[in-house]
Amino acid sequence: MDLTSIAQWVSNSPGLFLADPPIESHAPFSVTSDVSLSENPNQRLGLLYQSICSALFTSSPMYTLTAEEVQITDNGKTLGAIDFIAKNQQTSQQEHWEVAVKFYLLHHGYWFGPNAKDRLDIKLRHMLTHQLPLSAHPTVLQQYPQWQVTSHHLLMQGRLYINPYADEPIPRDCLGHLLNQTQIQGRWCYHSQFHQINEPLYSLERHQWMTGRTETNLRYESGSGRAVHCQSENGVFWFIVPDNWPE
Repeated sequence: MDLTSIAQWVSNSPGLFLADPPIESHAPFSVTSDVSLSENPNQRLGLLYQSICSALFTSSPMYTLTAEEVQITDNGKTLGAIDFIAKNQQTSQQEHWEVAVKFYLLHHGYWFGPNAKDRLDIKLRHMLTHQLPLSAHPTVLQQYPQWQVTSHHLLMQGRLYINPYADEPIPRDCLGHLLNQTQIQGRWCYHSQFHQINEPLYSLERHQWMTGRTETNLRYESGSGRAVHCQSENGVFWFIVPDNWPE
């Protein structure tokens, strides 16, 4: 696993949305020679992504990482977890950052995750109305008065996929927030449409969903009963999903 390439992808890739506070359009850090990456990173994509963000915050001269992955409970009930509290060295203010890497497929006007249990509008609403307000919850203010968060930031990176064999208009926004059209760059199709793709595809490992394949990836042959993420010989990212998806 090339962690440096993943860190560079996180640093340089635009977000899924154009800047619209608290939504950010770009990551707030860059890869430096001082970035320290775990030798045994978590293989789950979301946790891998978050660990990369943690390393980039830690190595950034602009930020000092105050806290990360803080579980918030109130009277024994778990309210959620705060991803990052970071002090901005330029303003001396504490910032609350929520981060996520997501891959969504357009179907009937909605952006679904490849397992269809996740959806962009639901995820975005949860992040804006539940996750980001956590740092202002009375329990947090009482337990962590030293934070004194003054701003909230949401970074959602990833890729959006359309089906080239379906005549469907592409939404300009989600919940009123403008999508970054440069990130609508992936393709998806059903297994029954796979034969229409006129170039070889290569199956991706989960950690390659962000950065793409290497020369060692195996060629994908149709027939899998689950959603498969691939990349074409010319670099196009594809999801091949079962014919009953997203049911």
